[in-house]
Amino acid sequence: MEITSVIISEEKAVISDYRCFFCFARAFERLIEKENLSPEEKKYFASDMFGLFNKAKQDFSIPMISRELHVLLKQYSNNPDPYQEAKKQSNDLVLGMYPELKAVILQSGNQFETALRLAIAGNIIDYGIGNHFDLQGTIDKVLSSEFAVDDSLELKQAISEAKTVLYLGDNCGEMVFDKLFIEAIRHPNLIYAVRGAPVINDATMDDAKYVGMDMVAEVISNGYDAPSTILEHCSAEFLEVFNRADVIISKGQGNLEGLLGQTTKNVYFLLMVKCEVIADALGVKKGDFVVFKGLK
Repeated sequence: MEITSVIISEEKAVISDYRCFFCFARAFERLIEKENLSPEEKKYFASDMFGLFNKAKQDFSIPMISRELHVLLKQYSNNPDPYQEAKKQSNDLVLGMYPELKAVILQSGNQFETALRLAIAGNIIDYGIGNHFDLQGTIDKVLSSEFAVDDSLELKQAISEAKTVLYLGDNCGEMVFDKLFIEAIRHPNLIYAVRGAPVINDATMDDAKYVGMDMVAEVISNGYDAPSTILEHCSAEFLEVFNRADVIISKGQGNLEGLLGQTTKNVYFLLMVKCEVIADALGVKKGDFVVFKGLK
C-alpha cells in the first residue's frame, strides 16, 4: 500500500499538515469555554497557543503540540484532568453495552474478526476530534464494511506466533472494546499500555483498573502524558516491553502519529480514520476503517 502526504526526514516519517493548526484551534476553543476561563485568561491562552504554533513552524509533531497545549490548558484552568467526567461517562456507557457486545462476538462465525471490528469501532470515542460521535452507527457500519486497508489475517497469524504482544491503548470507552478483543485473542502474555498521566480522554492506569483491563492483561504505563506513544519520552519500563514484544497492536490516530516511521518493530495500526490529514497520509478516505501493518 502506498503511503502519501508524509514528510520523510532521516528515516523518520512525520505526519505534518497546516490543517492540524485549525483543528487544534477549534478543539481548544471548545475546551476553554468548558473550563469557564475569564475573558482575560482566554486572551492569554490564545496568545500562548499561537505562540506554540509559531515556534513549531512546519517541522512539528502533532502529538507533541497536542501534549503542550493540554499542559497549557491544565495550567490556565488549574484542572489536572479536564476530561475526567467525560472519561467515566464513556467507560460506563460501553461497560453497559458489554454483555450485548460479548454476545455478538460469541455468536459470530469468526470471533477474532468480529472482536477486531468492534475494537476499531470503539476508536470513534475521541474528544480530541470533537464532542459528538455516533457509537451505535459506527458499530453497525464496521460490522458490515470492508476495511480500506486489511492486514487482519497477517495480524492474526503474527499474534499466534508471538511470545509477547504489546497492545497500545488509546481512549476511554474504547478500551472496553479493546478488552473484548483481548478476550478473543486469548494470548497468554499480552500487555496493555496506557498513558502516564491524564491527557484528553486517553486511558490511564486508573481507567484501566476501572474497566477491569487488569483482569485480562498485564497493564503498564508508557510513562508520558502525550496523547500518543512517543518513544523518546517513554519510560524505561515501557521501552523494555516495547523492544521485546514480538507484535505491537497500536490503537488510534494518536499512536499512529507518534509511531509511524519511528520504529522497525512489527506494529499493526488499528483505527478509524477521523480526519482528512490521516486519510491523505494513508491513501484512504475519512471514515474508513484500517488494519495496517506499518512495515512490510
